[in-house]
Amino acid sequence: MTVAHILAEKGSSVVTVRPDDPLADAIHLLTENGIGALVVMGEARTVVGIISERDIMHALAAQGATALDLPVSSQMTRKVVTCRRETTNDEVMRLMTEGRFRHMPVCESGKLVGIISIRDVIERQLAVLEAERQAMRDYISTA
Repeated sequence: MTVAHILAEKGSSVVTVRPDDPLADAIHLLTENGIGALVVMGEARTVVGIISERDIMHALAAQGATALDLPVSSQMTRKVVTCRRETTNDEVMRLMTEGRFRHMPVCESGKLVGIISIRDVIERQLAVLEAERQAMRDYISTA
């Protein structure tokens, strides 16, 4: 299974934020959309970073309420690991595990085309395992 399968099921919409937006705006976007990370988009609609709930919590712990006025760029992760539609779920799981992150933008030709989370990948893995289990049961019951 590939990232393309995940995007086909969940859709390709991505909530984004600009680097100069305040953290307070990012918090509202995360809450309104029930998501855990925002892709930070630059001038040319390219991915320049990603900011997660964890990043914001670190800023609040370090600076208190004044962190809410900081720009997203001050807290975002700048070195963003991305994948393509053809990337396998196994490869995504490996990258996320090694990098210790839970959200990965999907890019094609330098443009953002979606985002996947570890939850998306695990749900698909569980569906595959369940299908295999059912196929095995069906095979055994007809033997």
